[in-house]
Amino acid sequence: MKVYIGPYKSWFGPYQLAEKLMFWVPKDRDEYGFEHNSDRVHRFGEWLAHGSIAPELKVGDPSKWIEDRPKTWLYRFLEWIDSKRERTVSVQIDRYDTWGMCETLALITLPMLKQLKASKQGSPFIDDEDVPEHLRSTSAPPKENEGDTDDNHHARWDWVLDEMIFAFEHKVDTSWEDEFYTGTHDFSFVKQEDGNFQMVRGPNDTAHWDKEGHDIIQARITNGFRLFGRYYESLWD
Repeated sequence: MKVYIGPYKSWFGPYQLAEKLMFWVPKDRDEYGFEHNSDRVHRFGEWLAHGSIAPELKVGDPSKWIEDRPKTWLYRFLEWIDSKRERTVSVQIDRYDTWGMCETLALITLPMLKQLKASKQGSPFIDDEDVPEHLRSTSAPPKENEGDTDDNHHARWDWVLDEMIFAFEHKVDTSWEDEFYTGTHDFSFVKQEDGNFQMVRGPNDTAHWDKEGHDIIQARITNGFRLFGRYYESLWD
């Protein structure tokens, strides 16, 4: 397998050009502390995009935006450039990649899940039924406002990501079952009267399989893959 996937295509228009050309203009901050371009930069972007500045236009006020204003030649030129750009995607699948497709995909998915957990900037809504009781919304303190998220909101997503990572780690590490086998084998095959052979354990056979312990881990792995499918469309940063 050979995979190369380039970055997402990002729009670069008159306003982005204005930001680059006026890099020396300090940023403004809103009431929540977030940075944004100053009105000077935005007005310059307006002029590059439309050839004029709408006096009623106010940064951050969507009700004042004007969608049908004429576009400058620069605006149209940047649109033309954008129409020619495509995200680079090259995927070559070899025959052996599907011999164990679940293992092949795990090699790619595992590091992506780890990076997502380390860099994520938010959390999706997770159903209470998919997490332990102590992480459910019903176990969190009452919310002040109906639209607020409860105190366990982000913890639920962290737990789900950990369970996904656990499942894929065990799919990558095929030796995880070894710890449930102990002792040594001592057996032989004895021919029976009907001509078939029966395996008979010898006096020194101490082999033991901890099925109960194995099944606990396997159930967690299976649930991790279930969560991966259930919240697949939430895997974004």
